[in-house]
This record gives sequence, structure tokens and C-alpha cells, in this order.
Amino acid sequence: MFQPTLPSISVEELAQQLANMPDSLQLVDVREPEELAIAQLPNSISLPLSQYEVWSRDIHSRLDADQAIVVLCHHGMRSAQMCQWLMGQGFTQVKNITGGIDAYSVLIDPSIPRY
Repeated sequence: MFQPTLPSISVEELAQQLANMPDSLQLVDVREPEELAIAQLPNSISLPLSQYEVWSRDIHSRLDADQAIVVLCHHGMRSAQMCQWLMGQGFTQVKNITGGIDAYSVLIDPSIPRY
């Protein structure tokens, strides 16, 4: 069931957390490999939604349920889907990155290419 109040984090909050406590969160990127080739954030965990069958069964060994998880995509729609799914799998510290990598490029780091 869709929750209208999906927990989220702004790109500004993300940048601050990455600068001050980079090991305090798991950054999951659900975009496709060809999108990652254009633009990505360091230390992200690539779990493309199109490859769900490959990684979904062992999600609890890929991600730490006791650590914060932030999910990134291009604009925030696919990452919202992933957040919903992760919460359904029992992950409780999940946040969607508002605006995705596009907002991160515009507001935080213009050296990250936009597409």
C-alpha cells in the first residue's frame, strides 16, 4: 500500500551527511548501468530496478537493516518505489532522496553531468 508520507531527505541534507558522516548511511542507486555511467555519487550501491530478480532475494545480505538507507534515482520516482519495497521487507530507516541525482547536480555539485 502506498504511504503518502514517504520519509525523504533533501539533496542539501544528503550532501551534509556525506561530508560529515559518510559511513552513517547506505546510498542505494536504483538507476540503470548506462545512467550510472553518465553520473553517480561515490560509494553508492547499485541495485537497478530492472535487475530486481538478480538482487531482491538476498537484499538482507546486501543491505544492513540497522543502518540508515537513502535511495537515489534520476528525479525521485523509482527511488520512491524502492523505498516502499524496502519498507515492506522490514527495513525501517529508509529515505527517498528528493529530486534525485538531477537535483543533486543542480543544487550541490554542478560537476555531476545532467541528462
